[in-house]
Amino acid sequence: MTTARMLRETDAADYLGLAPKTLARWRWAGKGPAFHKLGSAVRYSVQELDLYISGATVER
Repeated sequence: MTTARMLRETDAADYLGLAPKTLARWRWAGKGPAFHKLGSAVRYSVQELDLYISGATVER
């Protein structure tokens, strides 16, 4: 079994180059990268963030 590296909201925001409030708004709106709730703690896996980034590619 592999263990996914989990980031706190502030670290995930830094990873994506966003403000933590942006991630909070996206969670509230039901969009943005997948996240995990561990009690009251919100965590993002690096793997899920990378998937979100790859899915956000815009081709012109």
